[in-house]
Amino acid sequence: MSIRTTVRRPRIRAALAAAVTTGLGIGALTALPAAAAGEAVSVQYRNGGSGSSQASPWLKVVNTGATNVALSQVKVRYYFKADSASATYSYSCDWAVKGCANVTGTFGSIVEPGAAADRYLEIGFTAAAGSLAPGTDTGDLQLRFNRTGWLPLDQGDDYSFGPAQNTYTAWSKVTASVGGVPVWGTAPSGNTPNPTPTPSGPTTPPPGAVLFDDFDYTDHTDPAIGAHGWNVRSGGGGPGVSGATWAPENVSFAKEGANSVMTLRSTTAGTGDSTRQAELNTRAMKFKNGTYAARVRFSDAPVSGPDGDHLVQSFFAINDLKAPMADDYSEYDFEYLPNGGWGEPANILYSTSWETYGPDGSVNQHTEARAGYEGWHDLVMTIDDTAIVYYVDGVEFARHDARFLPERPMEIHFNQWLIDFTGQASTAPRTYEEKVDYVLHVKDQVLTPAQVNSAVAAYRSAGTTFTDSVPATP
Repeated sequence: MSIRTTVRRPRIRAALAAAVTTGLGIGALTALPAAAAGEAVSVQYRNGGSGSSQASPWLKVVNTGATNVALSQVKVRYYFKADSASATYSYSCDWAVKGCANVTGTFGSIVEPGAAADRYLEIGFTAAAGSLAPGTDTGDLQLRFNRTGWLPLDQGDDYSFGPAQNTYTAWSKVTASVGGVPVWGTAPSGNTPNPTPTPSGPTTPPPGAVLFDDFDYTDHTDPAIGAHGWNVRSGGGGPGVSGATWAPENVSFAKEGANSVMTLRSTTAGTGDSTRQAELNTRAMKFKNGTYAARVRFSDAPVSGPDGDHLVQSFFAINDLKAPMADDYSEYDFEYLPNGGWGEPANILYSTSWETYGPDGSVNQHTEARAGYEGWHDLVMTIDDTAIVYYVDGVEFARHDARFLPERPMEIHFNQWLIDFTGQASTAPRTYEEKVDYVLHVKDQVLTPAQVNSAVAAYRSAGTTFTDSVPATP
């Protein structure tokens, strides 16, 4: 992970800013509920192998609480030391009682790398994995990971590795969270708050001006979308490959478990004319300081067709650039590139705070993690009078300087678009998807990720699928 100021990135910004006034695109997300009272899990670990080319952490998740726990809310992290700064890894599930198709694995970089860990493998579960009753466990999760190209892998300096653990044992060097709330284990120093069975923060929706949307709509033509202040983008214009269009029909809604989920779909056959991108945004520029939160599912591979396109999957706030290098421009991005792009050879996650840009350069501060982020992630951004702070899955990802604070209100956006065709030159059709679950903005209040989860859970418990009390003018 690195931070730069006053950088230049090869993005199509002018077209983007011009399009802001007509609506670039945002999607409402739906965060999972925070851990409720009585929800708690522990993790058992067994060393499944100590070879020189792969690690084999075998795991069981045990419900130690008093209520059922939905496995889709559970995240488990196994921490390790990368074998080199540029090393990349692949995850595999060999066998699982819950079914390997219902077990996910993604890699991430930790906030404060140390001698024993700078990466983690995060294990999650789909809704089809079901739930755990009190006192039950998942059964075996026989997992492994290896370096790309099967290069040598040294486990001896890995934080979570237990070479002598030949049977399942409760293992505190693997952490677990329920609904984003840490409930088990000790992460490498400085990277996770102490486990607590319940979130700190509001147990009712936060007071004051709030936007919350659970995206409970029928399709892109649902009149409630416009009535709730959203715009489904159509027509042409940047960002994206030349000739691409923004297709309203590529924005869809469907139930996944108890939640309504929005899908942004991008399709292409390797030409501008065949490319259809997706975007949703708020119509009003009325969001400035406060907390922005969303739950997003990034995808590393297409749902059909050949892989490799330089794709951007995003959640951001933005206003319009009135003139090149105008000092009242603002933009704050989460952008995931599953196949690289902008000179990057592989998957990378950016958080970027923009001061301004023009034809000859830009002024911004960005943080990046060169790692895979496939799967569901809780994204939180807070803005007050001192800094812009970005969080991924409850852990601070970036903290950017006060000189990048917004001067004017912004819109909220989600979109998915193609940078170019240099990553995949095929003319075979392919389809990529980014999913979003909820969006929350709390005006002028800085919430922790746990407080965000609690607030979303409160809205859902009350049956609230949409509310917007943010005034049109600040």
